[in-house]
Amino acid sequence: MIRVFLMGFMGAGKTTLGKALAKDLGVSFIDLDQYIENRYLKSVSQLFAAYGEQGFRERESRLLREVGEFDNVIVSCGGSTPLIGDNMDYMLSQGQTVYLKCNNDTLLRRLKVARSQRPLIASKTDEELAAFIDSETQRREPGYLRAEYMCPGDRLESRSQISETIEYIENLLNLKKD
Repeated sequence: MIRVFLMGFMGAGKTTLGKALAKDLGVSFIDLDQYIENRYLKSVSQLFAAYGEQGFRERESRLLREVGEFDNVIVSCGGSTPLIGDNMDYMLSQGQTVYLKCNNDTLLRRLKVARSQRPLIASKTDEELAAFIDSETQRREPGYLRAEYMCPGDRLESRSQISETIEYIENLLNLKKD
C-alpha cells in the first residue's frame, strides 16, 4: 500500500510532481485543494470568504482525514495544511511525508508566472512577493521539516528533471511499482 503526502510552499511543484509520481506508480493522485473545491463546489477563495480562515481550515483538516484513509494514493497538500492543528501528526501516522523544498529564487520565478491564479499573492509587486516568500518560508520551515523525507523541488522544469526526481523519491521512500 502506498500513501504519500507531499508538502511545501506554494510553487514548490507538489502538484506537478504528485501527478507524475502517481502516474509512474499506477496509483491515484489527489490535490487536496482541488478535492475540497470539488466537494464544496466552491473555490478555495470562495470558501475562505464564506467561512473565514478557521472555517476553511476545519473543512481542510476533515477532508485531509478522509483522503488520508485512501490506499494507493499520492496527496498534494495545501501549503499551510501541515502547519494547522494536528494535521502533520495525522499525516505522519497515516503514510509517508515528503517536504518538497525549493530555494526562494525558484519559488519567486514560478510564482511570478502563476501570480494571477493565487489570490494570496495576486496583488503583490515583485518586491513584495520576494519579501513574502522570504518571511513565509522561514516561518513555515520548522513545520515542513517534521516530514520524514525532504526532496529538492528546484529540478522540476523539464520531463527529464521530473523523471529524475520521481526516481529519487521512489528510491528514497522505497516505493515499488506494481
